Amino acid sequence: MGLVLAVGGCREARAWSLQGGPRPMGPGRAGPMRSSVAAPDCCGGLGNLDFRKADLCVMTRLLGYVDPSEPHFVAAVLTIAFNPLFWNVVARWEHKTRKLSRAFGSPHLACYTLGGAILLLNVLRSHCFTQAMLSQPRMQSLDNPLVYRVGLALLGVGGVFVLSSFLALGFTGTFLGDYFGILKEARVTTFPFSILDNPMYWGSTANYLGWAIMHASPAGLLLTTVVALIYTVAILYEEPFTTEIYRQKASQAHKRS
Repeated sequence: MGLVLAVGGCREARAWSLQGGPRPMGPGRAGPMRSSVAAPDCCGGLGNLDFRKADLCVMTRLLGYVDPSEPHFVAAVLTIAFNPLFWNVVARWEHKTRKLSRAFGSPHLACYTLGGAILLLNVLRSHCFTQAMLSQPRMQSLDNPLVYRVGLALLGVGGVFVLSSFLALGFTGTFLGDYFGILKEARVTTFPFSILDNPMYWGSTANYLGWAIMHASPAGLLLTTVVALIYTVAILYEEPFTTEIYRQKASQAHKRS
């Protein structure tokens, strides 16, 4: 489990063609926390059901189980947000200066080193995520064998996407090798890229969602939402830059020919 979550936290690297762009690619206690503010009764019976308020009702109930100021929860949010920021800042700095490649004497060695650092950071993120769940209450309605099996299935599907992405791309393809000048000659179209855009990011999100459901943890569900939002921002931030890397490579290859 730890290995899958660690690998799954790395940047969603995609394989490209030089002629083309990117593929469109302590155990918690049961029960909610007590609050001096009563949650709104948005349902009032089936006859008075207001669907406009349904999502607010669910969110209010979910937040009733979560203390956002709890230190483990704060640490989890910070690690979730920090990791993509770290690898994007370092990778762009390397692409601009090549200082890591010069310091390690090889772009491959520099990429392996950064990849190792990303793996360690993702182990820390997964640890903080788990501790945040254990420090917050469990939701009784999720604490049953059927829901547990659903979480286990999500964890399995996410693990398949993460590990198959890693095998398809290789280490440098997964860990920002294109920023180090280690570029793919042809686009990877094998599974899971044949059925899903950004399979490593969404596989990692499925891992965290399954892990949260298995723990019947509202805090874990909320943190999974943060993971999905951060990955969405990372994709929007990374794709234009990576597109430009391969555009420049294709332009240089065209000039040489």
